Amino acid sequence: MTDLLDIAAAENLTEEQVHTLYRSFVSRSQVSLVGAFGFGHDLVESAEGCWITLRDGRRILDFTGGIGVLNHGHNHPRILAARRRFAEQRRMEVHKNYLSPYVAALSHNLARLLPGDLDISYFPNSGAEAVEGAVKLAYKYHAGRRGTVLHTDISFHGKLLGAGSLTASPELHFDYPRIPGTDFFGYGDLDSFALALDRHQALDGGSDVYAVVLEPFSASSLRACPGDFLREVRRLCTERDIVLIFDEVYTGWGRTGALFHFMHHPGLVPDVVTMSKSFGGGKASIAGYVAREPVFRRAYDTLQDATLHSTTYYGFGEETATALEAVAVAVEDDYPGRARKLGAVLEAGLRDIAGRHRSLVASTAGTGALHGVFLKAGPAPLDRLLPLLPAALGGDPRLRTKLITGAVIAALYRDHGVLTFFGSNHGLPLIVAPPLVAEEPEAETFLHALDDVLAQGPARLLGRLAKELATGRLRP
Repeated sequence: MTDLLDIAAAENLTEEQVHTLYRSFVSRSQVSLVGAFGFGHDLVESAEGCWITLRDGRRILDFTGGIGVLNHGHNHPRILAARRRFAEQRRMEVHKNYLSPYVAALSHNLARLLPGDLDISYFPNSGAEAVEGAVKLAYKYHAGRRGTVLHTDISFHGKLLGAGSLTASPELHFDYPRIPGTDFFGYGDLDSFALALDRHQALDGGSDVYAVVLEPFSASSLRACPGDFLREVRRLCTERDIVLIFDEVYTGWGRTGALFHFMHHPGLVPDVVTMSKSFGGGKASIAGYVAREPVFRRAYDTLQDATLHSTTYYGFGEETATALEAVAVAVEDDYPGRARKLGAVLEAGLRDIAGRHRSLVASTAGTGALHGVFLKAGPAPLDRLLPLLPAALGGDPRLRTKLITGAVIAALYRDHGVLTFFGSNHGLPLIVAPPLVAEEPEAETFLHALDDVLAQGPARLLGRLAKELATGRLRP
């Protein structure tokens, strides 16, 4: 086989060649979707901190935070050094017959950092796997005698069949099969939660609910559960022996101003907490769920059940070594404190921008270094865009919001070299999530760019988007 591409060949592919290969071997629709924006036609040369350098030398301010992955920014020097050390010393990646010192040390560190008796860790590869592992643990904890798991009405826990069964985002618009026994309650709504518990009372008067899965802060909707809600859910779960799972896949490691968002509420301890995204320092695909010791011991801690939950890449050497360093950086460099400082600048700036652009901005929300701008979908200029869109999009009830938010994203990138994205869950906010290595000047650069873009007004923004969609190309 003489036509295989090596690393050097991949690094020298042109934009046209990349698009051709994607259309042939990855996804034609993905090319069309990303290609509607300037960044779909650019290739990256390198990245460091908050900045991306394109092949043509332009620098782009990355305010996506890697969609939760880049709390440490791109290519953090300490993360690179840890991975280099692992490679140079020829450390062993994975072997089921040996215990891993990296798994041992990482589990120890998590137990020291998390409150209560959240002491027992397991390390899969993705956030969805962590959620599914936590739910499986809860089901085993009850020995299969309960059959219901509850989630919220705005939840986003992943796109696998199991995690997707617990996800209420309109992004999952296809009717995939669901795991049995799922039900939902209103986010932050105690009455709704109590009704959900009542719906699943067992015949003996106990509960049929084996787990409750919720996000203390919904990163995709920019909403926080009130502290009194979380504490009452904790009380009711304890009373009914229900395993309470907090999903902190996105919000972990300082993003909202605490190491994990639930730690804003002293004394509040879930039975299991899940994590991923920035857990790998922006370089490793690693996730984790950490369980209270009594929950884990009852579910899995027998010789018969010791490997009942396992994966091929559990505790993969370089990934756990990377996570060890990522955790150390987040703690030593006080990422929660950095998020609070960034949050103060962003909150004030976004509030000011919202006040001066009331024709476009419906509201802003967020905390720490995770904010969102909800834009108004005005009807008038959209008539110019609708004929340019695929017919399949015509029935999308959120199309107008997607178009105005997409127009702002396109203008930020084209006019100011600022990369952003919009949340795919309810409300479709423009997400403001800088890496936690960002400083005040980067935050001010973003705010100035957003102010300038919104000043163009909806008619001009949508008109420019229509023109660029017609040519199939958006460029800075």
